[in-house]
Amino acid sequence: TVGGEQISSIGRGLCVLLGISLEDTQRELEHMVRKILNLRVFEDESGKHWSKSVMDKQYEVLCVSQFTLQCILKGNKPDYHMAMPTEQAECFYNNFLEQLRKAYKPELIKDGKFGAYMQVHIQNDGPVTIELESPAATVDPKQLTKLEKQQQRKEKTRTKVPSESSRERNVPRNKEDPSASSGAEGDVSSEREP
Repeated sequence: TVGGEQISSIGRGLCVLLGISLEDTQRELEHMVRKILNLRVFEDESGKHWSKSVMDKQYEVLCVSQFTLQCILKGNKPDYHMAMPTEQAECFYNNFLEQLRKAYKPELIKDGKFGAYMQVHIQNDGPVTIELESPAATVDPKQLTKLEKQQQRKEKTRTKVPSESSRERNVPRNKEDPSASSGAEGDVSSEREP
């Protein structure tokens, strides 16, 4: 809805929130169209999960342009400098919709209103949310901004786990030891239940 008026809706299908980057090209657009239409997230006739695509089921697709997906945090403040500028992004988005319609059934592809302040009501079945990205282009480290380098360093430090000495790894942990891991951090305890 925009300003209290419903401008688009679908029944069963996919809601695509599309973030367009400065670096996106026709190649990324074509890749995303293929992935979205062929992504197997629906059940087949026998109830088997992850078997059918939106095209297999003849379901609808609702697309919403979402520049906030291109957010890079600068401290606690969102920075959107990696999002494609509005005029370019609108052209790219319209081309994306056109490609979806050519590859599928045009009447089953719906969209919001580009650049409008929208209320999107999604009934997320499952809930299932899948992040799709186009194949990453190789980036020259010299071209990264200071902010992007800081973001990468933060990501690396978040994913690193302190290494244990070989002596500590071979010592079984006591269940009553408060420092023993529950396994939530990826630690595999030697005391497994069958």
